[in-house]
Amino acid sequence: MTPPLQPAKRLALLLFPLLLLINTAFAVDQDINKPVPALSPNLQQAIASVNVVQLLSRTHYRKLSLDQQTADKVFDRYLDRLDPNRSFFLQSDIDSFYPIKKKLTDSLKSGNLKPGFEIFNRYRTRAEERARFMIKELDLGINKLDLKKNEDLIIERKEEPWLKGKDEQHKLWMKQLKDSVLAQKLNNKTDDEIISQLRRRNTNLLRRLHQSKSEDAFQAYINSFTGVFDPHTQYFSPQTAENFDINMSLSLEGIGAVLSSEDEYTKVVSVVAGGPADKAEQLKAGDKIISVAQGKKGKMEDVVGMRLDDVVKLIRGAKHTIVRLEVIPGSSKDGSTRTYEIIRDQVKLEEQDASSKIIDVKNGNKTNRIGIIEIPTFYIDFKAAQAGDPNYKSTTRDVRRLIGKLKKDKVDGIIVDLRGNGGGSLQEANELTGLFIDRGPTVIVRNNRGRSEKQEDPDPEQLYAGPMAVMTDRLSASASEIFAGAMQDYGRALVIGSQSYGKGTVQSIQPLNHGQLKLTLAKFYRVSGQSTQNQGVLPDITFPSLYDSRDIGENTLPDALPWDTISPTSYNRYADFSGLLNALEKKHTERTKDNAEFIYLNEMKDYLMRYEKITKVSLNEDKRKLELQTMRSQRLAIENRLRKSRGESLLNNLDELEEEANNQPEKKKDKEPDAFMKEAGSILVDLTQTLDNKLAFTRQ
Repeated sequence: MTPPLQPAKRLALLLFPLLLLINTAFAVDQDINKPVPALSPNLQQAIASVNVVQLLSRTHYRKLSLDQQTADKVFDRYLDRLDPNRSFFLQSDIDSFYPIKKKLTDSLKSGNLKPGFEIFNRYRTRAEERARFMIKELDLGINKLDLKKNEDLIIERKEEPWLKGKDEQHKLWMKQLKDSVLAQKLNNKTDDEIISQLRRRNTNLLRRLHQSKSEDAFQAYINSFTGVFDPHTQYFSPQTAENFDINMSLSLEGIGAVLSSEDEYTKVVSVVAGGPADKAEQLKAGDKIISVAQGKKGKMEDVVGMRLDDVVKLIRGAKHTIVRLEVIPGSSKDGSTRTYEIIRDQVKLEEQDASSKIIDVKNGNKTNRIGIIEIPTFYIDFKAAQAGDPNYKSTTRDVRRLIGKLKKDKVDGIIVDLRGNGGGSLQEANELTGLFIDRGPTVIVRNNRGRSEKQEDPDPEQLYAGPMAVMTDRLSASASEIFAGAMQDYGRALVIGSQSYGKGTVQSIQPLNHGQLKLTLAKFYRVSGQSTQNQGVLPDITFPSLYDSRDIGENTLPDALPWDTISPTSYNRYADFSGLLNALEKKHTERTKDNAEFIYLNEMKDYLMRYEKITKVSLNEDKRKLELQTMRSQRLAIENRLRKSRGESLLNNLDELEEEANNQPEKKKDKEPDAFMKEAGSILVDLTQTLDNKLAFTRQ
């Protein structure tokens, strides 16, 4: 089972884990003063396209007719992939593509790739024109830019009409140049530094356009077709397939992040549990990396417009060395940046192991001991297991051992923490569920032919029968959702936290004559008959989430398979918590209304949501400065209210917060439980007090 794509707006062509030791071939620099040469398809790509069309038509879970409606959708997805912000193509370009649009699916079925390449080459021409326009304007100097004029730049242009002509196009490009200059000015860059950086950035764009290969065009085009089936169905070129195979083998080294290309930027898709970036607790999904530097004092190299593989090469490096990343946070709308310092290292698989600890939860005069089991991912050493190694590692084996230890320590309840767990092995999700029930089905898998198959608990023993809860967040996905959904359906545990990701599909890799195809073959359903797809698992008690559900989650991805239900399978519930939830919610609300940590989280959520709604920015320098100062002062006030409640020294500015984070690069293994974990413990204690345990955890 493959992990979900996340987060999710306009995910582009390639996914690269940063720690991989990849032998990447880099194109030799060409003369970028010459026009960008046109690309043409080859025979291997034509054969591969026919194979892809046939495989998807026959075996994909979603059955689509390759009619004009599908052709229109593929066409729109292709344009969105190439020009998501509608900054390159003119309306006249779109009009000239109309004959292509009418025959798109017929062309794909016959292996005729010329229409797709024609559109890709036009995009490259427009992108080249923009880069040369920017360089020309920068060479004239930025002093002539009128930054006193009251005008705005629309930053979310996906719903805007296509540019009418060259005049409108150049006006937009000039506004975008002003925006880039202002962003640099607000990051305290001098005029010379701004010109140098932006000129280098656009030169990189030209170089990338010259380095484009036929495979880049083919992958963009064919994935616009695969994507209309569902967002997890993808064609991998031979090079990308090789990188994907390395990723799945977990041969990782570097900083521990997965990147994608989005527009001109390198975007963080996810952070690998247990990796250096995860331990530094700075880099987040949605952040855009704009510069990379080596060591503490190395010069920042602008990477906007660079090929993704070139950026990967800069970020990768020897173990225990420092890499500094300048990023635009995913929540930023004004281009303000932060610099993160990360120590490169190997992703140690043992740091992704399940672990446990005990927290004390006071309730009146009594102190309850709650066991916490943290599971970063659902793992199993398949090779060792298949070789008959009696000591092979797996999530279930490790959790079995941890439960035994917690039972010896006489805990009053157990919380399974699945926050940030993007999934992993279906087998492990099934077997882990079996530790908490004595028998019964754990999940239903429905294949592309409509046949359903139950996965059963393989072990009749119920290892732990006491009170428990499961914690989820928006990044809990796939195998995590199978386990959390089963615990909720059986009435075996309260689910606490936020709505999970909603990745409820199964993919398989099919080799092609040229590359590979990852396609969706099946869908997961809970024993209650509900799909985990799209909707995910809804918590019984909801906590505030700093992840924007409009940006992260299966339901944000185009053409995601829908949530639905099938007939439930036969299973016996242990308890029904529905009649207790109002009382538990009331106690939770009362307890957290004056809790400084929860107040901080709710304030941060409101703060982020307020600025997430911004669709345009001012190009007036004074106005822009005031907007930035207002944003930073609001954030500073929120941070200082929390620090005051903790008895910590107050910050003078947000730079001090960044410096503080950089001086504490790794999370401490024995750190204090976070506010959510503490409150989940209190809710579990409330549950144990409310229930008659002997009745609640006996089969109904």
